[in-house]
Amino acid sequence: MGSLVAAVASYLDAKANDGVWLMRIEDLDPPRESVEAKSLIPKQLEAHGLEWDGSIQYQSQHSDRYEAVLAELIKANLVFPCSCSRKTLAGKLHQARCHHDDQAPAALRLLVPDETWSFDDRIYGEHKQNLQKDVGDQVLKRKDGLYAYQLAVVVDDKASGITHVVRGADLLDNTERQLYLQHCLGYEHPSYMHLPLVINQDGQKLSKQNHAKALDLSTAASNLFQCLVFLNQKPPAELARVTCHEQLKWAIEHWQPRAVRPSQDGII
Repeated sequence: MGSLVAAVASYLDAKANDGVWLMRIEDLDPPRESVEAKSLIPKQLEAHGLEWDGSIQYQSQHSDRYEAVLAELIKANLVFPCSCSRKTLAGKLHQARCHHDDQAPAALRLLVPDETWSFDDRIYGEHKQNLQKDVGDQVLKRKDGLYAYQLAVVVDDKASGITHVVRGADLLDNTERQLYLQHCLGYEHPSYMHLPLVINQDGQKLSKQNHAKALDLSTAASNLFQCLVFLNQKPPAELARVTCHEQLKWAIEHWQPRAVRPSQDGII
């Protein structure tokens, strides 16, 4: 349900502003991915009346794009090879260039400055983070050759012309490091809106890791109505009895992002 809330909010924000709503499958980590998810996610969105613009993008098909950006960063002396292990770091942040053993597998890290970066989130307001002290030098390509989310999301957002990002608050702390990478690459910064999380009885984010139930597509209209209530859009009670398309039409016309409260993490 948490992913559906994010999808609904991003869809409404795009359509209420005459924008396009794009779909991207972030399939960068094959060992941890569900094979079924690639086909299930589109089906779930379609069942709730959420229709994306253009073709579906798959990050697993963008390796050439990521390699070109890494080459650019290496040339600018902003990225360095690192063979440090978690054991070597002993729970500490990576905060400077390190000695690299040419015989050992290496990750590629972005060297970050001792600077505080901030942005104005559309829901949570000003958010700050010191890149070196709070984050450390971030991995852009792992030792096993897989690309990091931080690299892929920045590069793909630029390639797709993304101007507005709407996503869950669990990614709020990722934003400053993405802003810095955008800066290093000369990209413009999108606008960001982070949403409160749907949580379970134990206060945990609803996810597969926490054994959240799969969406029941037979109750799509009810699911959608619950999302609108959670987003504090105050849908009229009779809206719960109409189709998903009719609900979305009303929601687009009445979309009020400022009504979403930053402290409303809760249960649906």
